[in-house]
Amino acid sequence: MLIAIALPMALGFAIFLSGMKLMELALQQLAGPHLNRVLHRSTATPLHGLAVGTATTAFLQSSTAVTVIAIGLVNAGLLTFPRTLGIILGTNIGTCLTTELIGLSLNKLALPLLAVSLVIWLITVPLTEFRAASLRSTALRRLAIIRSSSVALGGFSMLLAGMAVMQSVGPDVQQSSMFSWFLDQSQTSLWWGLAAGALLTAVVHSSSAVIGIIMGFASIGAMPLELGVAVVLGANVGTCVTALLASIGGSKSGQLVAWSHVALNAGGALLFMPFIGELAAASGWLAHSPASQIAHSQTLFNIASSLIALPLCYLPVFRRLQAA
Repeated sequence: MLIAIALPMALGFAIFLSGMKLMELALQQLAGPHLNRVLHRSTATPLHGLAVGTATTAFLQSSTAVTVIAIGLVNAGLLTFPRTLGIILGTNIGTCLTTELIGLSLNKLALPLLAVSLVIWLITVPLTEFRAASLRSTALRRLAIIRSSSVALGGFSMLLAGMAVMQSVGPDVQQSSMFSWFLDQSQTSLWWGLAAGALLTAVVHSSSAVIGIIMGFASIGAMPLELGVAVVLGANVGTCVTALLASIGGSKSGQLVAWSHVALNAGGALLFMPFIGELAAASGWLAHSPASQIAHSQTLFNIASSLIALPLCYLPVFRRLQAA
């Protein structure tokens, strides 16, 4: 039983994370030359920073990438800590796009999307690599954009394929003694779910992967919805670990950026833990499946947490830090 669960789960998880990384790298290649300039110029106020953080994270499909970039800019003196506050709020909103897309249950499109991406990539690579001298610079740039877009599409198809593999072992997981023990413990306290989400995300450095697994369990009825929402809150806390690691050895301002990320996610989780039932009910209003309900709960949680924290970013203490 253990091997029947572990091997497909490990394979699906590896495919999922590989797809996430491939998509992230391709999108960073598309936006990389402009990202630092956009973050520097478009964060005059926390509200502007929130909008920019949301848009860049939704595009790059990685809140961690945008947060780490913000820490790097602060450490380099190109951005001040107060100007990153809105960015941090926006990254939490933008990262919801991945789980919302997974919640659409597009697993059947994995192979067709992968085939399309491979065809586009095979067409563009010879043109950019072997006919570069005969092409104009504008044509080369357009081909490079198309090639990077095809790689991003391929990464997304791998993400869907990995989800399908992980979901296939759901019935076996449901029958395992360890999972039954976890469900029994969670019936006494949903804090077990929050702790599990935080720990798993800290280990794998991907909240989207952890939430994706939970969505798979919810879709087959293996996990109660409120427990799944508790795991989502924990996953948002666990994702702060990467930012903390990136801030080690940096400036004091860079470390403040990482700790503000912790304060937002941990504070939001503590605030919403008593209202998990209400959050689950609200996420069900527009949901068409248990998986999409988990995705909506993350979106509602992150939007609410960021909007609650936004007025705090205008406190005079942060303006004094800006002046300093």
